[in-house]
Amino acid sequence: MAPLEHGLIAYVHTPLAEFIARLRHELYPGDSLDRAHISVLPPRSLAGSESEALELIADRCADVQPFEIGLGDVESFVPRTPTVFLRVVHGAYRMRELHDRLNAGILQFDEPFPYMPHLTIFRFDDPTQAEAVLRIAQQRWQAYRDARRVLIEQLTFVRGSRQDGWTDIAPVPLGRRLAPAATL
Repeated sequence: MAPLEHGLIAYVHTPLAEFIARLRHELYPGDSLDRAHISVLPPRSLAGSESEALELIADRCADVQPFEIGLGDVESFVPRTPTVFLRVVHGAYRMRELHDRLNAGILQFDEPFPYMPHLTIFRFDDPTQAEAVLRIAQQRWQAYRDARRVLIEQLTFVRGSRQDGWTDIAPVPLGRRLAPAATL
C-alpha cells in the first residue's frame, strides 16, 4: 500500500467531465483516473493533522471569490512525465494565485515541477503510451463543441495515492466560511 498523501482539487461538473470520461474509456479502457478535476495542490504529505489542514484551507479560501477558467489545447508533459492534459489558459493566473496562497503552513510542499494549471486526461507509466493517445485526444478536442469554461466555486480536500485511489475528505466553498461542526 502506497503512503497516503493529500491534495486539493476542483471537480469539473459540466459536459466537459462527460467528454473526458468518454475519451478515457475510448482510448484507454483500463484507465483508472478519478473524476475530471483540476489540481490546486498536487499530492503531498501534511506537516500536521487533516483537521488543521482543512482549517487552513477554509480560512485562506474564505475571501477568494469564485472565478471562471477556460481550457486551451491538449498537450503533453512528455518527456518530464507521461501525462496528456488540457491546459488552463483563461484564468490560469487565478489558479496559480490560489495555489500559492494555499501552499503554505502545514500544506507547504516543495513540488518537483513548477505549478501549471491543467486538467489531466491521461497519466501513464510509459511515455510511448502518452505519445500514442496525444494526437487522437487532440483530434477529439478539436471536434468538441460544448463550453470550454469551468466555474471554480468549490474545492475538495482529498486523501489517497495514485496507486490506491483518492477519497474526498471535505468540500471547501470559495468566498465563504465553513459552518462550525456540530458537537454531540
